[in-house]
Amino acid sequence: MNKDLPFQEFLANSPQQQSIEIFAINILIAFILSSLLGYIYTKYGNSLSNRRSFAQNFNMISMTTMLIISIVKSSLALSLGLVGALSIVRFRTALKEPEELAFTFLCIAIGLGLGANQRLISIVGFLIITGLYIVKSKAIKSRDQQSVNLIITSQEPSSTDSEQIIDLLRTNSDSLDLKRLTEDNSILEIALCIEIDNYKKLIYIKDKLRLKFPSLSINFIENGTLYEN
Repeated sequence: MNKDLPFQEFLANSPQQQSIEIFAINILIAFILSSLLGYIYTKYGNSLSNRRSFAQNFNMISMTTMLIISIVKSSLALSLGLVGALSIVRFRTALKEPEELAFTFLCIAIGLGLGANQRLISIVGFLIITGLYIVKSKAIKSRDQQSVNLIITSQEPSSTDSEQIIDLLRTNSDSLDLKRLTEDNSILEIALCIEIDNYKKLIYIKDKLRLKFPSLSINFIENGTLYEN
């Protein structure tokens, strides 16, 4: 570094500037990759939340991350300012399941890679990660074709025994995997995955739950589609 160069000028200036054409191409690639990621998440994801609604955020996450990296990489002062801003601002999200967090990180990784103008690595990495994820998801679903996701909610948690619900489901299903149990003064929510021989048993389970707890709301989720009973 030139010793005669003022320190303030060194902080404010960048040795490299990115052209508008390169930026436009990269942000278009970010949009395409994040759109593909949203489709993959909606079709192959295992999250019990509304995957289609959550996937609509992928475009904004990737492109915003890329925009930030494209700006701050041109100035050390901006980079330090971003670190200071993020240490003050606390981002709170409604991520409830690890899979949602994993896909959010992949969106951020797309934006980081393209913001740093690493197109080839970003595209190849995206294809490898999503390709392996699709293969794994198909392998799991081929072994587990009778798997059913259920979300059971009650607006009267004080009069609803969650242990009795879980015991009833465990007794009438081949296996049970509890995903999430949320309970407070106003609502009880149980998210779980069960394996059954046939869907007639699902109707039987629903009727038994309704008979014992009339206030229950039972949502059956299959391939991203929500069915409420």
